[in-house]
Amino acid sequence: MHDPRVDQLARQLVRYSTQVKKGDVVWIDCFDVPNYVAVALIRAVAEAKAHPLVRLYDSAISRELMIHATEKQQDLIAENSLELMKKTDCYIAVRGSHNITENSDVPAAQMQLVQSKMRPFMNERVNNSRWCVLRWPNGSMAQQAGMSTQAFEDFFFRVCLLDYAALMPAMNALKKLMDKTKEVHIQGPGTDLRFSLKGLKAIPCGGRHNIPDGEVFSAPVKDSVEGVVSYNAPTIYQGIAFDSVRLEFSKGKIVKATANNTAAINKILDSDEGARYIGEFAIGFNREIKEPMRDILFDEKIAGSFHFTPGQAYEGVADNGNRSQVHWDLVCIQRPDYGGGTISFDGKVIRKDGKFLLPELKPLN
Repeated sequence: MHDPRVDQLARQLVRYSTQVKKGDVVWIDCFDVPNYVAVALIRAVAEAKAHPLVRLYDSAISRELMIHATEKQQDLIAENSLELMKKTDCYIAVRGSHNITENSDVPAAQMQLVQSKMRPFMNERVNNSRWCVLRWPNGSMAQQAGMSTQAFEDFFFRVCLLDYAALMPAMNALKKLMDKTKEVHIQGPGTDLRFSLKGLKAIPCGGRHNIPDGEVFSAPVKDSVEGVVSYNAPTIYQGIAFDSVRLEFSKGKIVKATANNTAAINKILDSDEGARYIGEFAIGFNREIKEPMRDILFDEKIAGSFHFTPGQAYEGVADNGNRSQVHWDLVCIQRPDYGGGTISFDGKVIRKDGKFLLPELKPLN
């Protein structure tokens, strides 16, 4: 029997997240998701009197293409994708994954080739379209979350169909506070981190670009980061699982990086010059998401968390000028059950143990 929540989510993505208008061209990417997801999105776009375009992907085929990637092949794919993106008004990507480590054996050089060639497409999508990206629930994700498939599906729809618009006033208050903040100091177990936000604008994320959502992000002044940060959320990047990531900074640059796989993390951070600088600082506060599951679209929104991202800054928005093929959202949770911690803006503690202290920010708790 068809789940009506699929249609509800499709309408939310079209009407609220990407605000599709009559005559818009809407690019829909579907990665390892059931056909009925694409069907629901096509119908929602058609209801808006817009033009749906669909591409379907299979992770096993994508892996094989990356393993055998060539300069000519990737140039053709990237040029084709960029030209189509320039003619697209809205972009919606629904990403499933039967195996989150599917790409773990793709050679690093091949991965870097694909990522570098697709960077202009990514920049065009982020900067010049109304876009939204989300994951799709399946048994593999439920297993990552330590939940039954049914319980995870209920959790997924509860999180994704949250009334994000109701959170926007408090998100905007946090944005205004970050916009006028010069110095940030973050402390917690294994973390003592200082950096500047001076001159950089924050962006509130209330279901317009990611589902699930619930963060406000900016970026540090590129060379201002000093100290150390220890991330307590497990992560996966380029198909490789990482735990206990610890980064040390001097003049903005990561000068020491350790993890359960120290060799692999340093190989990623040596991808290019920008990979050892930070491109994003964000505070997460989705009250429905409490525990990490090695899925960044969920983990970066965890209640009481922040993420501090090596690599590419968002060009044109919260942009500190850092450029890289890497963009790796690493998460630290500061709730008491994860060791606690504080975030201070210009010497004043604004969040303690994952809870905002200022009255105008408390609706985000």
